Amino acid sequence: MATIDLTNITEKLREFDINDLDINNVGIWPAPIKIIAGCLLFSLVLAGGYWFYYQDLQNQYGTLQKKELTLKKSYETKARKASNLEAYKVQMTEMEASFGALLEQLPKDTEVPGLLEDITRAGSSSGLDFQSIRLESENVQEFYVELPIRIQASGPYHDIGSFVSGVANLPRIVTLHDFKISAATAGVLNLSITAKTYRYKERAGE
Repeated sequence: MATIDLTNITEKLREFDINDLDINNVGIWPAPIKIIAGCLLFSLVLAGGYWFYYQDLQNQYGTLQKKELTLKKSYETKARKASNLEAYKVQMTEMEASFGALLEQLPKDTEVPGLLEDITRAGSSSGLDFQSIRLESENVQEFYVELPIRIQASGPYHDIGSFVSGVANLPRIVTLHDFKISAATAGVLNLSITAKTYRYKERAGE
């Protein structure tokens, strides 16, 4: 069985001068130097591999941490929505009821003549004299149709105020726009105004 002569190796290492090393002639390096160089190279490769592998693990860990936070936030949001689901259902029911009540205030086509009569009655009871009251072209919007009614009337200032108040108190939704008031005779004013009412725009299939 071969034995290692440590004394001989030690002597060779003492006699060795690092300046004698030629990287291009590794083959002629003393055996102890080859062993030491090999161990150092192996250690560097091992350390480098471990470092890059560790860095990769660190990056993966950071990515997983961020994903965990995102999932937690998503879970909390969904849990919060789930806990409020019944409240949302109640709120939706209330909104549908309110929307239905608003729709009831919008005149149907067949109710427009009655609405014109209501406006005329409100003006007459206020003491106004009507020169004209006419239904103009509809303006179709996304969810509703706008029905403008152009009104020309005359009367004292307080009668005009009473008329505006009467229109505002009609059971149907009516808004007033484009006020124009000018003097006619002493104490009498000319009123030009557009009353707008609305009807629900039915969609295909309704």
